Amino acid sequence: MSSSRPVRLNRRLPPISAAKATNGTHAKANGHPSASPRTSPCTNDRTVHSRLLSQKLKSPPSARIQNGGVNMVVKGHGAHVTNGQVKPSDVSPDFIKTFLRDNPSVLEKFVINNCRQELVEKWLLHIIKKNQRLDRDSNSDSGKEQSSDRRASLSRWKFSVHSDKRQMLEELTRDIHRKNNKAQVLAELTVCVASGVSADGYNLYLLDETGRELIFFQPPIDTGALKLQKQNIEAGRTVVTYVARTLKPLCLTDITADPRFPDGLGADGTGIRAVLCQPILEPSGNLLAVVELYRNASSPLFQDFDQEIVSSYLIWGAFAVHYAEMYHTMTKQRKLNDFLLKVTKSIFQDIVSMDTVIMKIMNFAQKLVSADRASLFLVDNKTNELYARIFDIGNGVGADAITTDQKEIRFPLDKGVAGYVASSGNTLNIKDAYQDDRFNRDVDTQTGYRTKTLLCMPIYIRGSIIGVVQMVNKLNGTFNKADEEAFETFAIYCGLALHHAKLYDKIRRSEQKYKVALEVLTYHNQCTNSEFAELKSEEIPDVMPDLQMFEFTDYLDNQIDKKPLMSLYMFKDLFGLSRFDISHLIRFTLTVRKNYRRVPYHNWTHGFSVSHSMYAVIKADPSRWSPLEALSMFVAALCHDLDHRGKNNAYMVKSASPLAAIYSTSTMEHHHFNQTVSILQQDGHNIFRFLSSEDYKTVLANIKYCILATDLALFFPNKARLKALVDEEVYSWQSKDHRELLQAIIMTGCDLSASIKPWDIQVKTVKVIFEEFYEQGDEEKVQGRQPIPMMDRDRAHELPGCQHKLAALEGIGR
Repeated sequence: MSSSRPVRLNRRLPPISAAKATNGTHAKANGHPSASPRTSPCTNDRTVHSRLLSQKLKSPPSARIQNGGVNMVVKGHGAHVTNGQVKPSDVSPDFIKTFLRDNPSVLEKFVINNCRQELVEKWLLHIIKKNQRLDRDSNSDSGKEQSSDRRASLSRWKFSVHSDKRQMLEELTRDIHRKNNKAQVLAELTVCVASGVSADGYNLYLLDETGRELIFFQPPIDTGALKLQKQNIEAGRTVVTYVARTLKPLCLTDITADPRFPDGLGADGTGIRAVLCQPILEPSGNLLAVVELYRNASSPLFQDFDQEIVSSYLIWGAFAVHYAEMYHTMTKQRKLNDFLLKVTKSIFQDIVSMDTVIMKIMNFAQKLVSADRASLFLVDNKTNELYARIFDIGNGVGADAITTDQKEIRFPLDKGVAGYVASSGNTLNIKDAYQDDRFNRDVDTQTGYRTKTLLCMPIYIRGSIIGVVQMVNKLNGTFNKADEEAFETFAIYCGLALHHAKLYDKIRRSEQKYKVALEVLTYHNQCTNSEFAELKSEEIPDVMPDLQMFEFTDYLDNQIDKKPLMSLYMFKDLFGLSRFDISHLIRFTLTVRKNYRRVPYHNWTHGFSVSHSMYAVIKADPSRWSPLEALSMFVAALCHDLDHRGKNNAYMVKSASPLAAIYSTSTMEHHHFNQTVSILQQDGHNIFRFLSSEDYKTVLANIKYCILATDLALFFPNKARLKALVDEEVYSWQSKDHRELLQAIIMTGCDLSASIKPWDIQVKTVKVIFEEFYEQGDEEKVQGRQPIPMMDRDRAHELPGCQHKLAALEGIGR
């Protein structure tokens, strides 16, 4: 094989005679020089230089002249030779032309020894332009393109005067700058190489990511799609795998006759004879791709100059692709840095809430990898669940994010693609979601959205996974390695942003809790020692039969508050005192009374009334409830409105109350439960101190459930569920879910039990309810808001009468 390095122009060319000797040719016996040898396929013969300077023409019979040991021939034109000498009078321009044409060695020696390189290049330029004109004239006459002399290709390449070649290189350079797809650039380079050596066809093979296989890359003419076919390099049964393994160029004159390649080209090789295959190497020496050029049986074989042209193209092309790829990589990295800087500024300058940060992270992530939709799931380590309040950012067509409020969703940590990533810490790039068993199709079924590709990556902070970001459906193909690398960098910033957002959220919540605690402490405190001693001195009755009636109202007429003592009796009657400390029970009851504010309706009297109704419900059928269930229901009823301010949840949210900042849903109900826990945690107030740890947790969980159930926003869905179970006759007392559902309905019923009291009591209840409504309306006016008519005392005259006021009581439960 000849070297792939182009021959330098100022290299001294060997004389024809020396070339002949080198090639093993000899003068004929009669002394005439032999014809110049034909260039052999894929050899190191340099006689191509002398062929560019000589023209082989047929001449008439000639005379032989001996001149300095060199045989020279003088043909025709009437020249006279006397004693081996030509008379000067007979020398004419035609004679000289004939002489030089018939004795090229003399011309070669003269040019080498006497002519400057610039002059020779000027002559070659004239020759090439003349041949180009002849080629164009021939093409226009025949109506189809005719291949020019292949021997001129090397000259055109070496002397850089071929305008077609220059134009191809300029176009290739523009393609490299314009296209950042390395495969496409290499395909353009292959087309240029194939055109430069007039190959009948070509194949391009790219090295895959593993470095063990070659991928056949060639866009079909009819569809423009890509054909993908892999060949194992180690097998080496084809020409291309042999070259990929050896990293050496290969030129074959007959592919069908070479036993080294039983599989031939690996592609359709019908009618192909000559093959020129060469690797494309990176500057580091690593394989980048392999170019395979071929000619059919009817075409000439590849020559040395063809291989030299291919080498020159590919060496230049490999360097160009390498530096172009570096340029595109640096450009992409710069864009990524600008993108991350924008992300950092946007997120860290506007940390208002966790939801805001999550929304921005998903919006930026969606743009980073050109995804159609995005979801971010946070890890709840307490419950081993993934949860999200905002998910599926995007409207399905890649437009701007949808920011509508969405309910929180939760699912186990080991479920679905996101669960797998959160559990394993591995990144998942799924090309076809429906072919992956980890993908949950239920979401697509419910939404009608079709998930095709997925890119799911964990978010770390301090070595722990705090969340998972999931990108759905890349807009232009599938997620690739570049997307993974870019998103991996972006995930670091996501982790920092989420971590700081959590810290900010904790600080903000702590501040609001501090304000609430300060407010509570300024109003409430524990029961006094005198109150404790006075109640403890009273004996708890053994029997109070009237308390078992729902319509019992004697507690409303007593000048002295007997409700704490009645509460102790109901507790003793339901649960006994063997498992409870009476001192703790007394302190707990008195402190609960003290923590009910003196508001018109939601006060200690209302709390006791609800607990009395719950007592009557449990006494009606004690066997229906387990001891822990009954205990939870009674204590929840007694404490269900602790520290009620006489304002509803809507008022708390609109007035930007610290409570609303802490509890986004069921604001007051959450506060009532937390007040209950605060009382239990005070010294001498823990009435559950003798319960086991498991029973303690169960009771607290049931108390929380029952108190939250008094939020009327939850009553209607609970009522609908219970009605459906009863109508379908599938309600089961053995079902824990069914029992809890009934407990929730009973809590609301006891909360509204004033409607079953005697008529005069109902009228009084309605009056205090409206007084509390009007106080809230007055506060709203002070804050510059217009209350609803029912809470506006200035519009009380518009109410049609007492009957509608009673209807308002019923409306509390609607």
